[in-house]
Amino acid sequence: MYNKKRLAKTAIALLTSILFIQAVPAHADSVHVAKEGDTFFTLSKQYGVDMNTLIKTNKDISPYNIYGGLKITIPGNENKVEAAPVQAKSQEKTVTAASLDVNTDNKVVQAWGKTFDYSKTLNVKATAYSADASENGGWGPVDYFGNPLELGTIAVDPKIIPFGTKVLVTGHTHPGLPKQAFVATALDAGSAIKGNRIDIFIPGSKQFVSSFGFQDIELYILK
Repeated sequence: MYNKKRLAKTAIALLTSILFIQAVPAHADSVHVAKEGDTFFTLSKQYGVDMNTLIKTNKDISPYNIYGGLKITIPGNENKVEAAPVQAKSQEKTVTAASLDVNTDNKVVQAWGKTFDYSKTLNVKATAYSADASENGGWGPVDYFGNPLELGTIAVDPKIIPFGTKVLVTGHTHPGLPKQAFVATALDAGSAIKGNRIDIFIPGSKQFVSSFGFQDIELYILK
């Protein structure tokens, strides 16, 4: 009788384990919280997923404006996602910025594995601003056209850089911005932004953003 009870308990435990395993999805998505220097290319290598699949899964995220704290969905096997932090430690030291490759003869610049055609370059003095009301003329966290401020918004002198112009911003340094290069659009203006000046919107507190100071940067005016 004792052996029968013991065998019955063992069988029930084994059946429960099998049902539990079957209930766990074989391919579960997970969320990666981006750190500075992350790109879809480096994340595809880190998690062992196809880059195009990764981009399609995160179609609302611009490949050129990935910043620290951004949540990125990683498709695929859950086990791979769990193992990723170990891999990330080894990549943190080497994958830190976009790799710029400029062909001045053909007016082509490459960054983050993407090729851009540009019409000209422009050296400007840059500052940065936050969504704080004191930095937005009392209008709130919106650009010149009433759109919510977001990473990739810059304020310009429209006489120098027309509204709607897309640019590749290079040469800057700030923990709230993608390193070395990112795509921005001229969607805002400011009373102090005249001539070869731009103001870069950075998500975060006024104090955090103010550490940007004044920087000399180079813009590639994209076609």
